[in-house]
Amino acid sequence: MSNKKNNLEGAEVITLGAGCFWCVEAIFQQVEGVLQVESGYSGGLVKNPTYKEVCTGMTGHAEVVQVSYDPKKISFDKILEIFWKTHDPTTLNRQGADEGPQYRSAVFYHNEAQKATAEAWKAKLNAEHVFPNPIVTEITPFKVFYPAEDYHQDYYELNGHNPYCQVVIKPKLDKFLKVFKDNLKKTH
Repeated sequence: MSNKKNNLEGAEVITLGAGCFWCVEAIFQQVEGVLQVESGYSGGLVKNPTYKEVCTGMTGHAEVVQVSYDPKKISFDKILEIFWKTHDPTTLNRQGADEGPQYRSAVFYHNEAQKATAEAWKAKLNAEHVFPNPIVTEITPFKVFYPAEDYHQDYYELNGHNPYCQVVIKPKLDKFLKVFKDNLKKTH
């Protein structure tokens, strides 16, 4: 949705890494109260990285989505609940077959309230042993976001027929649509 300018007045922003940004983008685009989702890169040292560079795992960047949302329609807690439940936050630098530091689980917080909330969620989920292994999600201050190339934006929406979308994204999205049916945009 990078080419679409929504009314973002009053919006809050969070930057999340949860594996391949195509999967994460496809999920958050369905959520009521989410105004914009943009795929990109964050958390590394290289300025203006390309997808090819990030794929080497040498830039330090994670594939992320930057989510702009209306806090009057969806809480940050609900954003985090969706985040935690739609990927495996216990695998270091990996989601499914995607391996490398660019696929790490990460919350790049934009303010101290987001930091405190994300840390509280992580501590609670670990204390309650919600996952069989400890959560390795990085919770770190947001510094800079580099939008991914245009062909990565709205990827599932534009390429849903492609084999990766059918084998990896669609099952994940179908599960999400069932679990979070009360949080979907009204067009679904």
